[in-house]
Amino acid sequence: MNPNSPSAAPITNAERAARGQASTLLGIGANVALVLGKGTAGVLGNSYALIADAIESATDIVSSGIVWLGLRTAAREPDDNHPYGHGKAEPLAALLVAGALMAAAAYIAYESLVRIQTPHSLPAKFTLAVLAVIIALKETLYRRVLRVGNEVDSSAVKADAWHHRADAITSATAFVGISIALIGGPGYESADDWAALVACGFILYNAWHIFRPAFGEIMDEAPGGTWVADIRALAEAVPGVVATEKCFVRKMGFEFFADLHIVVDGTISVREGHAIAGAVKAAIKRARPAVYNVLVHVEPHD
Repeated sequence: MNPNSPSAAPITNAERAARGQASTLLGIGANVALVLGKGTAGVLGNSYALIADAIESATDIVSSGIVWLGLRTAAREPDDNHPYGHGKAEPLAALLVAGALMAAAAYIAYESLVRIQTPHSLPAKFTLAVLAVIIALKETLYRRVLRVGNEVDSSAVKADAWHHRADAITSATAFVGISIALIGGPGYESADDWAALVACGFILYNAWHIFRPAFGEIMDEAPGGTWVADIRALAEAVPGVVATEKCFVRKMGFEFFADLHIVVDGTISVREGHAIAGAVKAAIKRARPAVYNVLVHVEPHD
C-alpha cells in the first residue's frame, strides 16, 4: 500500500528513506556483479549487444548512487536555508537517472551503428545462457524495487526500478539478436548490433517514463488521486467551518503541503477564527501523517 495515500497507515519519512535506500543498495550490489559478468561475456563471446548491456548496467550503478544520495538528502530535516525541507532532492535524483538513461541510449545507438557497418564474426552461443540469467535477475530486481517505490511513494526509487526494467529489456533484445545471428549464420552477424539499436528505443521510453512524473513533482504538479477532496472533507468536518474555497496540494519528496481557504462565520472574533484554523490544520495532519504542513487562510461568511 502507498503510505502517502489518504487511507494508508502512518509511516515516518525516515522509514521511507531507509527502505528506499536499502532497495537501492541491493540494486548497486547486483549491478556491480552484472557489469563484470556481461562485459566479460560480451568480449569473450564477441557480442556487442551484451557489451551494450554491460554499459547500461554501469549507468545503473551511477544512477542508483544518485538515487541513494537523493533519498538521503530528502530525508533531512528543514533548516534555515531550506525551511520547506529537502524533499525536492528526491525527484531531482529521478531526473538525473532519466538523463543517465538517455545518455546511455545515445552512446549505445552510436556504437551499434558503427558496428553494423563494420564486418565482424558471429557471437558465441554461451552468451545466450548468460543473457537468460541476466533477464531473470533484472526482472526480479525491477519488481522488488518498484514495490518498494510504490510503498514509500518515491519517484526516485521508482526511477531506479525502471532502470532495472530497461536493463532487462536490453538483455531480452540482445537475446533475440544473438539468436537470429546464430540461426542465420554468416551474413547475419549484424543482427546482434541491430538488437542493441532496438534496445535504445526501449531505454528512451523508460527514460521518459521516469522523467515525466519527476518533472511534474519538481514543477509542483497537483498529486493524483483524492488528495484535494479528502483534505476538503476533513476541513469541513471541523466545527465552525462553513465551507472550503481554494485547496491546493503539492508533493515534495516524501511529504505533502496543502494550502487551504476555509469559510467561517463572519461575526466571530479573530481569535475564534484562528482557533478554527488551528483545529483544521491539526485534524488534517492527524488523519494524513504524510502532510507536513497546512497553510490555512480564513475567509468570512456574510
